[in-house]
Amino acid sequence: MKISLDPELATEAKALVALAFRNGPIETLHAGKPCPACSGSAEISHITDEQMKHLMKSAVNALYRLLWLRERDPRSYQEQLALGRRYTLHWDDPELKKPRRAGSNLE
Repeated sequence: MKISLDPELATEAKALVALAFRNGPIETLHAGKPCPACSGSAEISHITDEQMKHLMKSAVNALYRLLWLRERDPRSYQEQLALGRRYTLHWDDPELKKPRRAGSNLE
């Protein structure tokens, strides 16, 4: 099956990312100054394992809360999406690449 762009779904995806990830602890990491010695170097880790764990737990918690609202309080879910959309008005649409299989490397 060929994946196609659904503008409404793309807007929802971007809003969820803003609410669950972008507006979470990653903002604190992003707010710091870049390291002049390692900036842009792919072979150097830029965050610790503990920071990564914190980022992922925060994103899972936020997505769970949002998906819970979607199922049990659709009006509140739509209100949250409206907030998320305000952050993403100028974000690019999703790239329509083939989904990665579990265990594959990130692109």
